[in-house]
Amino acid sequence: MDPLTSPLQAVVGEVEGHVAEVGWDQPPQLFALVQTEQLLKAEPQLAQTMGLVAGDPSSLTPIAQEPLGDVPLDQQLASMMFSEEVLGVVLAHEVLVLPPAAEAALSEDADVAAVAAEHPERRDVRMVVGVVRGGQSACVLRLRGQTPEHDDLVTGKDLAPALAAALLATLED
Repeated sequence: MDPLTSPLQAVVGEVEGHVAEVGWDQPPQLFALVQTEQLLKAEPQLAQTMGLVAGDPSSLTPIAQEPLGDVPLDQQLASMMFSEEVLGVVLAHEVLVLPPAAEAALSEDADVAAVAAEHPERRDVRMVVGVVRGGQSACVLRLRGQTPEHDDLVTGKDLAPALAAALLATLED
């Protein structure tokens, strides 16, 4: 199966579109992925209220999780474990990215977040990364433009490997 048309890539794109509707400057958001068919068997009323349709056994449904706290994201992810009913997870997280020359010019003791926030060439990037048990990953990056119509989207499976690895660790038994 082409990784750019996989059910995981489709649900990651769906989550990114949902998050983008609210705009920028959002806290990290976590979604559990469950098999749509199993969800509808357990909660049949969702078929009408959410417009879900069973049929494709590979179809995944994202379920928003409780908001993440103020603890650094890497620490929160390291302390999470999802039950086996959760087939995967998706995280939407905004970061600032500097051009390579600006990153190279940073001193080792620099407050990277503060420097990045003030740098004139910084880019706001929303990373929406999804993983499923077994190791498959998918990602959509939204690069903030001057207006929402000028945002750029980049899609792929290996765009945020460290974040994908941290998310996969939440699924390990």
